[in-house]
Amino acid sequence: MPELPEVETVRRGLEARALGRMIASVEVRHPGAITGAPEDFRRSLRGRRIEKVDRKGKAIAVELTGPARLPARYLLIRLGMTGQVTVNPSDAPIELHTHVRLRLDDGKEELRFRDPRRFGRMRSCTCEEKDAIFRKLGPDARQVTKAEFLAAARGRKGAIKSWLMNQSLLAGLGNIYADEALYAARIHPLAQPGRISEVGLQVLYKAVRKVLDQAVNLQGTSFRDYIDIEGRQGNFASRLRVYQRDGEPCRRCKTKIRRLVIAGRSSHFCPHCQPRPRRVARMRG
Repeated sequence: MPELPEVETVRRGLEARALGRMIASVEVRHPGAITGAPEDFRRSLRGRRIEKVDRKGKAIAVELTGPARLPARYLLIRLGMTGQVTVNPSDAPIELHTHVRLRLDDGKEELRFRDPRRFGRMRSCTCEEKDAIFRKLGPDARQVTKAEFLAAARGRKGAIKSWLMNQSLLAGLGNIYADEALYAARIHPLAQPGRISEVGLQVLYKAVRKVLDQAVNLQGTSFRDYIDIEGRQGNFASRLRVYQRDGEPCRRCKTKIRRLVIAGRSSHFCPHCQPRPRRVARMRG
């Protein structure tokens, strides 16, 4: 948390509220929330205009233009587990764990980066540095083609749940939407990608795209910390079919949802709708 739908919601909020606006000043309240020296971070952002807001997987890239002849810079934002980006009146009370403030235009409004657990990061970088970071990520889970998806799964022996969450293979999925997509496709989380039929993988591909699209349309899922740029919670929680519903009846067949741990992460599934295959990946952790 947050995953692709939550990050896409924040990206859209930034596009709606901050596009075309200038960063008038920068305050770094906690150096651990940024990459690099605070003074370099401040100097590289001040006076630049927000030109474009892109995303790949769970990473946001804000393109910033400066005076003529200066190359564009990028503000990379990773929300981590509890990161929040909101737009606030500059005179609004500052919440605990607010680590970075970016004052906009005449200073009446500002973007705030808040992160209680401090796993998120902001980073100012060049276009080349941004591209190098994005190249390490697999195709975006909402934009991946069917051919790319099938090719990435071919021959893989680990658990399909872990494969879906491997950001170097498919960028954007985490625990919530991997569980939900596997349930929609009726695939057990310990199934091995290389042993799933091509038809089964095509069903999973469509399920991933559909679940993510639905969650994006409902502004993501909120449990504790995630909010959009206006401070509102997401609306997808009521649509969850298996995630964090262990012991509750399956909405499809009434069998009790079960939980197992794969590589140290909880997985939720319906043992009837997602039958365990004869050969499964070995569990770790």
